[in-house]
Parts: sequence; C-alpha cells; structure tokens
Amino acid sequence: PSFGFLFDIDGVLVRGKTPIPAAKTAFQKLVNSQGQFLVPVVFVTNAGNCLRQKKADQLSHLLGVPISQDQVMMSHSPLRMFKRYHEKCVLVSGQGPLLDIAQDLGFCQPITIETLREKHPLLDVVDHDRRPNVLVSEYFCFKILSVVLFGEPVRWETNLQLIIDVLLTSGYPGNPYHRENYPHIPVLACNMDLMWVAEAQSPRFGHGTFMVCLENIYKKITGKDLKYEALMGKPSKLTYQYAEYLIRAQAAERQWKQPIQTLYAVGGSATLSQDDEIDNSWETELASAAAAHCRSVLVCTGVYNPHTEVPLDTRESITETVFHGHRDFRFDPGLVEPDHIVPDVDAAVDLVFQLENFAP
Repeated sequence: PSFGFLFDIDGVLVRGKTPIPAAKTAFQKLVNSQGQFLVPVVFVTNAGNCLRQKKADQLSHLLGVPISQDQVMMSHSPLRMFKRYHEKCVLVSGQGPLLDIAQDLGFCQPITIETLREKHPLLDVVDHDRRPNVLVSEYFCFKILSVVLFGEPVRWETNLQLIIDVLLTSGYPGNPYHRENYPHIPVLACNMDLMWVAEAQSPRFGHGTFMVCLENIYKKITGKDLKYEALMGKPSKLTYQYAEYLIRAQAAERQWKQPIQTLYAVGGSATLSQDDEIDNSWETELASAAAAHCRSVLVCTGVYNPHTEVPLDTRESITETVFHGHRDFRFDPGLVEPDHIVPDVDAAVDLVFQLENFAP
C-alpha cells in the first residue's frame, strides 16, 4: 500500500462506550484472515486519561480485530519528544492514572494536583466541606518547573485554583503572587477539543472548555495572555507529524517497500494553522511530515452535522461561523473544508480503496 489511515475514535468508531455499527464492518475489510492489517493504521484520539495499551485493548474488543499500542496515538503521545522536561518537576492535571501516564511518557518527577493540595491544604477552599480543620501547611520543597494539562479534570475549581497559584508564584504555590513573573513557567497542553460526542443527544464539555476557563481566569487576574509552550492533539500540526511517524514505522516493520504517499484522516479535518507566537523549537525534534498528501474524510456520525454546519453560500457565512477551535489556532475555511464527506466509517474505507484502486 502507498497510503495509510488515521482514524478518529469518538463519533467515528464509538459513541461513548457503544460501537458504531459500521465500524466492525469497516475493520473486517482492513485485515487479512490472520488478523494482520493490510494497510498501516493509526488511531488518533484526543483522549488523554489512560495508557495506550488500555485504549488498544478497548479498541480490539470493540472492533473485533487485534490492535497494538503502537497503533494508538493519544493526545499526549508527542510528549515523549519533549525530553527537556522529562527530568524536571512537573504538575500534571487531568484524570485517570496520571502518574502512570506521565512516567510512561518519560517524566521522572510528576506531581498531581491532589498531592499538591495535600501539601498546601490552605489553597483549596471553594468547597466548604473540604476545607482543612487544622490550619497547618506542610513544607513543600520542590519548585514546579512546568505544568502539563493532560485532559479535563473532575474538580475544576481545585485544578483552576492550584494551576493559577503555580503560574502566579513561578512554581512555589504556597507563596504570595508575583505579577511581574511573566512570561510564566511553561504550560504544555494536550487535547483542545471544546466538546466531544458521547451517548447524549448533544456534545459534552471537553478539555478545551477547561482551557477556556483557565485562560480567561489568568487574563482577568493579570491582564496578560496565558502562553502555551506547546499545544498537542488534533488538529495541531505536531499531532499529524507524529501520527505519520507511527504510520511509517508500521510500514517499515511489515517491510512494505512502497513509500507512503497519502494519509487519509477519517473523521477529522486536516491540520489547522497555528499562531506564530508559539515557540515551535520542538518541531526540530521530529522530522517534518514527508507524506505527499493528507486528505480528510469527514463522517456524519460524530460532532459534524451536514444539516446545520455547511452553509449554502460559504462566502456569505464565513464571518458568521462559530469557530470552536482553540484560541491560538486561526480559522482558515480552506483547511476546515473536508476533502470528502461520507455517511460513516465503512463508507470511508470503501471510498479510499476506490480512490487508491486498492483491492485487498
């Protein structure tokens, strides 16, 4: 094969924990009788609350084909390349086995919000029932050198409060605020999805909604913009570069000689253009994407709704379109426009096989 697939998961293969019927049919077409994939496939999810292996096991069970962790790309997977942060003390925010995830990615000194809260019990006071009875603050000797946002947390008020404390004290959250500490310590964020599709009839808050809250609180207190050292997860360029790296690794492992010319992103739009202010020095750690083309194949089973979002006259309505992407990404109608729109993932696989003249 001279092409590979990048599959979104939520709204494309599953809704919440329920498989979309077309997904099993589609994946029977992608494997041979031994269960080996006929083309390189990577699952690209903006989820960040579990290890790759767990997601691979879930997908194997749901789709009825064997999937390895090397085929799964979580929103946090590119953090493996951020080696300059791996030795430092980092505060991690999100849910799930955060310490396991951070350590699996290479971080040696991750600290959770919960640990920080225990060390500084005076900081988290929104919930009256959780306020400390004894007003004693433990001595916390570590300086936090960066903040990693893995995904939406459970107690938003606690996470928002403590992250702001860390940013406004340059990593010593028990100290008084110092407004002059700007730019603040580095913030690395995974998954900018404002909303995502589960079993409910309308989309649910995602990590992007939490980030909107954090950015606005920081700006309201300081008058300055919260800065990100890096943003990863769809639709960032870094994510697609890393996904392509995984596709090429699969092709090499199977000893397929033909170079991969085209990637088909099923379910999502292609990459968006990021504002230039973000420091892109990390891009040098990954060879820039070499595939000739990345084509987007949008399916109608997810957040996308063909009846509400595609205007009759795009020229008139571009300014009226509500852009749900992250603050630091520019709305470019040309990039958001999909190359193909199909009803579901099974139709997407059929279409790609037809376009590539590929007969399994």
